[in-house]
Amino acid sequence: MTVQITAGEFHAADGVEDWRCLYHVVSAYFRTGSLTKGIAFVDEIGRLAGGAEQQYVNVDLRHVGVTVSLLSRDVALARRISAAARDLDIPADPTAVQLVNVTLDALVGADVLPFWRALLGYRQIDDDYLADPARRGPGFGLQPMDAGRPQRNRMHLDVAVPHDQAEARIAAALAAGGRLVSDAHAPKWWVLADVEGNEACVATWVGR
Repeated sequence: MTVQITAGEFHAADGVEDWRCLYHVVSAYFRTGSLTKGIAFVDEIGRLAGGAEQQYVNVDLRHVGVTVSLLSRDVALARRISAAARDLDIPADPTAVQLVNVTLDALVGADVLPFWRALLGYRQIDDDYLADPARRGPGFGLQPMDAGRPQRNRMHLDVAVPHDQAEARIAAALAAGGRLVSDAHAPKWWVLADVEGNEACVATWVGR
């Protein structure tokens, strides 16, 4: 793989308006409206992505749409895929992409990570992160803490959303009964909680 460009550099490029950076990937959602049209689109993606590129392309095909994720911020490939969608009259919907991670607070990560690796059947990436080798399930990460918190949840969801959708997603969660716990790290992430105090973070690429 060539040197990875930054998320900011990717979004500054022309012709990638359909795509959004979410942590380490860039994703786009295309509303095909039918499985038949989706299969034709996926087939075209297979022709567009060269042999070396295909290992960095994930495709999720559903009857109403196709989500395409690139593990490399490949501007040229993103442009080619978007052009193929336009040729097939398939509209993109950047608001429909997201990436969900499960995050566990741990005192000693090395003590707990082997358990979760074995339980989930995931592969380990670095010292604090697990990934589904089939690329189906959410990522699983560890977040260090200095002291135990027996009266507070120690697991939460991190929901990575397009940077231009974060405020709307947060507003929806607050309108649904949630509360803002902290925006100290915004726009990198916001901490929200439900009415019982269970926390989740809304995250973007900005500031990473």
